[in-house]
Amino acid sequence: MKIGVPKEVKNRENRVALTPASVRELAERGLEVFVESHAGDGSGSADSDYIKAGASIVSSAAEVFSQAELILKVKEPQPEEWKFIKQNHTLFTYLHLAAGPQLTEALMESGALCIAYESITADDGTLPLLAPMSEVAGRMAVQVSAIGLQIAYGGMGKLLGGVPGVEPAKVVIIGGGTVGFNAAQMATGLGADVTILDRSIPVMRRIENIFGAKVKTKYSTKQAFEESLADADVIISGVHVPGASTPKLISRAMIKSLKPGSVFVDVAIDQGGCAETSKPTTHDDPYYIVDGVVHYCVSNMPGAVAQTSTHALNNATLPFIASLATSKSLLTLLKNDKHLQNGVNVARGKICSAQVGMSLNKPYEDVAKVLQF
Repeated sequence: MKIGVPKEVKNRENRVALTPASVRELAERGLEVFVESHAGDGSGSADSDYIKAGASIVSSAAEVFSQAELILKVKEPQPEEWKFIKQNHTLFTYLHLAAGPQLTEALMESGALCIAYESITADDGTLPLLAPMSEVAGRMAVQVSAIGLQIAYGGMGKLLGGVPGVEPAKVVIIGGGTVGFNAAQMATGLGADVTILDRSIPVMRRIENIFGAKVKTKYSTKQAFEESLADADVIISGVHVPGASTPKLISRAMIKSLKPGSVFVDVAIDQGGCAETSKPTTHDDPYYIVDGVVHYCVSNMPGAVAQTSTHALNNATLPFIASLATSKSLLTLLKNDKHLQNGVNVARGKICSAQVGMSLNKPYEDVAKVLQF
């Protein structure tokens, strides 16, 4: 199967779907790889690096899509890319369709097989291709909240870690999963006062076993949730429902009750966000203020640290890419791999994800029925 890597076109998206090292791994298996010129510039890889690794450099996205069958991206296809996606393509990227009805319609019309990184599962129930970017986003959430607290950005003017004789900022993290855990690592490292809200006793137990007294945990009853947020200087949401829209846990009224100049970072914005006041922003204009609260809702946070993110993503995706590209029968591969099956969001004009279908209020069908295996 011929592989294509277009240059990402989403605002400030500097990641790329394949590194030169990954290209070399695939080329040495006899696979042809077509990379759009300058696709790797933002993540530190020049066209010459790809050529040396065994890729062919092409001049446009249109040429990538026309030459290749397996299309590898990082972010969901943007409107200007929709016209290139055809029935013969297998698209492998982050999709987040629960928050993208128009994109979903476009992919259905294309007839392509669309596999979402974020929906692929592992034996232990984790999401192996979402995890590395969740790690990056969790750590970045603390960095951007520290900036948001500065007066120039509308914040209250508080240093995240405080100084001797002055209390540090209070950071409340919603959810103790991958995002929350990594946010806690960064926040405690900077000296913040950190609390994690969760409803899983095993998750809270793990956090306390690792962080000890550096991180407080609270069982997230409605009262504990509201009281913790009202007392916070920084709120970081790590809420995630696999494949589905994020529940709106924070109402507009709750936002009004927060401290003026506090900061809210919604890491779940690519799935719709967890606050009624959340709306997607870009790296060019990341912050906005609602009722005195500074919001950060960039939907491709890891794109700001593209070198780290690209390598972390490739470490996770490469085995799946190799499996897809070298398979003699894609249908047989999907039939025998339930975890890869879970990644199929759209195929042959049908939605194959129950979570996406329910989130968009659209009909969906089992992937085995759609692909007839």
